[in-house]
Amino acid sequence: MSLETPLTNLHTALGAKMVPFAGYTMPISYADGIIAEHHHTRSKAGLFDVSHMGQVMVTGPDVARSLEQVMPADLISLAPMKSTYALLTNEVGGVRDDLIVTKLDEERFFLVLNAANKHSDLAYLRQALPELTFELMDDKALLALQGPDARKVLARFAADIESLGFMAARYCTLKGIECFVTCSGYTGEDGFEISVDGVSAQRLAELLLLETEVAPIGLGARDSLRLEVGLCLHGHELSEEITPVEAGLKWAIAPSRRESGERAGGYPGAEVIDRQMRDGTRRVRVGLKVLGRRPVRAGQALLNQEGDEVGIICSDAFGASVGGPIAMAYVHPSASAKGSVLNADLRGKLVELEVVALPMLPQRYYRGS
Repeated sequence: MSLETPLTNLHTALGAKMVPFAGYTMPISYADGIIAEHHHTRSKAGLFDVSHMGQVMVTGPDVARSLEQVMPADLISLAPMKSTYALLTNEVGGVRDDLIVTKLDEERFFLVLNAANKHSDLAYLRQALPELTFELMDDKALLALQGPDARKVLARFAADIESLGFMAARYCTLKGIECFVTCSGYTGEDGFEISVDGVSAQRLAELLLLETEVAPIGLGARDSLRLEVGLCLHGHELSEEITPVEAGLKWAIAPSRRESGERAGGYPGAEVIDRQMRDGTRRVRVGLKVLGRRPVRAGQALLNQEGDEVGIICSDAFGASVGGPIAMAYVHPSASAKGSVLNADLRGKLVELEVVALPMLPQRYYRGS
């Protein structure tokens, strides 16, 4: 039986097409459709329900140093009310999950875990770090307001939000509703993620949707938006078999945790990741644009011009802002040069794809004036 978020009744009232996702019933799109929702988020402000994600409070002795045992992030130096993108790695350097970590103060951290992995992540974290307490806050909802108008919209609810920069957090009151707001999201646009008590979530969503710039957006557009700006999705670009180096996420390995850093290693798979950072990898993540209009599909093999298999597609979407079908894939380094043309075999018909730089569109995060 699928779970529901605190906004399920609102989605239904708004005419959403609901689908099963990560154990929940979630909106894939609304009446206007995925392409219109995609464009609305890029041009105005889209409101997403991401309450299926795992919101976790972490407490315990020397919490930052303890968490560094399971992820290659620099949490000791992270300032209070700042966030960082982080990776839970395994012993072979693969990615158990990617997550956002926010330091609330010296004794408390806040994690946002992927919905499909949150229970397995929690079991792993509790086993690996028994000195810490991990509380899954199932009574909370999580809304994401994303797009170029998101900042001015939310500033009407709380004036002090306007100055909040990318990967920073703040407790605030939005139209009388207590919230925890981070300047973050997964569309490549400026925007916010708002943690709120489940009982208040629908009221807050309805208030936001009264603003002329805001429209409800489903998971379909969320996927195409993140793909255009080159953001990885666990289960596609990230998995227990794919390392951060292969995924092009070297930047997520904090300098202090690298081979020459002051707190080098000390996390699962460090030796594998250090070796790959020195010597390279046998596959790399690339962006692809279809040369034509025929879509490709995740899981399809990629061939070079000689007909040799050189990779596999891991995500696909219609890139509404790019103007055609797009994808991300893992390919052999010899096939990764920008401008290279590869082929996907669609039931005996070859579809040409060009290797392009990631992100395909610039990311427009607000980093302050």
